[in-house]
Amino acid sequence: MPGQALIDHGRLLQAMGHEVELLVEAARAVPHDVPVRMSPGWTVGEVVRHVGSVHRVVLGWLAEGRRPREWQRDPAPGQSVESYLREGFVDLSEVLEWHDPGERAATWWPADPTYGFWCRRMAHETTIHRVDVEDAAGFPPSAIDDDIALDGVDEALAVWFGHRLAMLGLSGTRESSVGVRTGGHSWIARAGSAETVAWRCSDAEARGAGAVVSASPVETYLWLWGRQRVGAVRVEGDEDAAGQLWALLRLATR
Repeated sequence: MPGQALIDHGRLLQAMGHEVELLVEAARAVPHDVPVRMSPGWTVGEVVRHVGSVHRVVLGWLAEGRRPREWQRDPAPGQSVESYLREGFVDLSEVLEWHDPGERAATWWPADPTYGFWCRRMAHETTIHRVDVEDAAGFPPSAIDDDIALDGVDEALAVWFGHRLAMLGLSGTRESSVGVRTGGHSWIARAGSAETVAWRCSDAEARGAGAVVSASPVETYLWLWGRQRVGAVRVEGDEDAAGQLWALLRLATR
C-alpha cells in the first residue's frame, strides 16, 4: 500500500465524505455561536469554517507545491458555513481521487510526500472535528469504525507526536516510554528533552515500555486526540509517562 496509512486511501476518502455530512447535520442542529467544549475558545460555526478552510489549504499545497499564502478562508457573502464546507470537500476530493495516492505531492511530513498523506490527514481532521461539533450539539457520538480509528492512532503517534512536536519546538520534561496497545496493533512513544519519537512495534516491545496504555481502538484514538480525559484509558506502570504523552499530543494537535 503506498504511503504510510494502515488502510486503503479510497476507504479514507469515503470516510471523509461521510464525516462531512455528519458534521453538517450536527452544525445545523444548533446556533453557530454555541461553544465547542472539546475545542476550547471555538464555536460550532468556527469549527465548521475551520474544516472548510483546511480543505482549501490542502488544495493550495497540491496546486502550488508548498503551503499557500492565500486561500479562501471564509464563506462567500451569503454562503453558509455548511455550504462552504461541502464545497471545499467536493473540490478537494475530486483532486485526491484523480491522483494515485502514491504520487508525489508537497506535504509537511517528510516521511510521506504523497497525495495519500492528504487523504489520510483530511479524513482524520474531519472526523475529530465532527466529534467536537456533535458533542457541542448534544448529539450521541456517531460510530467510528475500528479500521479508521486504528489508522488515526497511527497518524496521531507518527505524525503529530513523532514529527509535529519537533516542528513546534516542543519536547518532554522527563524521559519516558509508553507502549500503546489496541486492536491487535502496538506502538512505542518515547519522549524526553531531546526528542519525541514513535514507531510501530511488536506487542512484546510495547509491553516492555515504562507505561502501557490500552483501550478499544476508538477510545484510544479519541484519547490521543484529547477528546477523552487523561484517565479514560487503562494505564499499567508509569501513569505520569502516560499523562505526558496525552499532554504533549494536546499541544501538538491544538
